[in-house]
Amino acid sequence: MLEGNPGKRKLNDREPIPVISDLPLPPEWLEPAAREEWERLARNLHDLGLLTDLDMAPFAVYCQAYARWKEAEEYISKNGSVMETKSGYLMQVPQVGISKANQAIMLKAAAEFGLTPSARAMIVAGKDREPADDMEALLS
Repeated sequence: MLEGNPGKRKLNDREPIPVISDLPLPPEWLEPAAREEWERLARNLHDLGLLTDLDMAPFAVYCQAYARWKEAEEYISKNGSVMETKSGYLMQVPQVGISKANQAIMLKAAAEFGLTPSARAMIVAGKDREPADDMEALLS
């Protein structure tokens, strides 16, 4: 808001702000690797105000896609990315497609939580955030 509206889109002055409650617990149905990823990131995201109870499902999507991507990549690392068919042709193993699909899901969901450098650069969050410059300090 301080730097204008370069996209000229109408700003939402009534955007709902979720109440920051306790750290959301991971869903019980998450795969073990997804649960590990949840536990690795959840506290930091919650402390930044980026993970609330309302965000449980999108964050679970990220974690589950991470687990499936990891499983496919581990298979490819162990067994290779191609196999020979009965007729002697080489083709990709299904795990290549599984990896690619889950990587896309994971990266899209990761951006929503600021888990990529470019997405993180656009997030302004946190309770004790310092003003970026003198003008922002004056206006706050």
